[in-house]
Amino acid sequence: MATLLHDPLFVLVIRGALALLFASAAWHKLRARDEFAAILAAYRLVPAALVAPATAVIAATELGVAVALLLPNLRVAGALGAAGLLAVYALAIGVNLARGRRMIDCGCGALGARQPISEWLLVRNALLAAAAAVTAQPVAVRPFVWVDGVTLVGGVVIAACAWTAAHGLAAAAQRVAERAARLQLDGAVR
Repeated sequence: MATLLHDPLFVLVIRGALALLFASAAWHKLRARDEFAAILAAYRLVPAALVAPATAVIAATELGVAVALLLPNLRVAGALGAAGLLAVYALAIGVNLARGRRMIDCGCGALGARQPISEWLLVRNALLAAAAAVTAQPVAVRPFVWVDGVTLVGGVVIAACAWTAAHGLAAAAQRVAERAARLQLDGAVR
């Protein structure tokens, strides 16, 4: 496993997948600024007057992290930026979970694809931050061959598909739990 963590191809797949994740997140926030502003406001962590500027700063930071992850000279800054953003997001989620406010949309997927916050998102963010930390470490140097390019693209595509599937499953599980709770409440009322 230690050898794999130092293989430049493995690290490039992680960096590429994280860059795609942050670029996609920034795109969703920039495309639907008002919707993201409403989600951010629901967290009740930013004063109302700062919500609009904060949405722009968050999207720009995500985009900057995505670009930095792709540039070899900025890989460490990109990795630290990714881990930092994920930690801030986990803190925001954790604060609201502690407040008992579970019905807030996480704002982490395609806007409009609602997923309430949960403990799972804390675990997910910790795993993603650990993956980002891996990309900040020095890697072995070895020559690349054509199959490495295919592996790199395939690895990023598989990671993106796994991310999309996990996000969709988590959102679906949350909706099922909410529906079961509503049905139970309806049954108790009758």
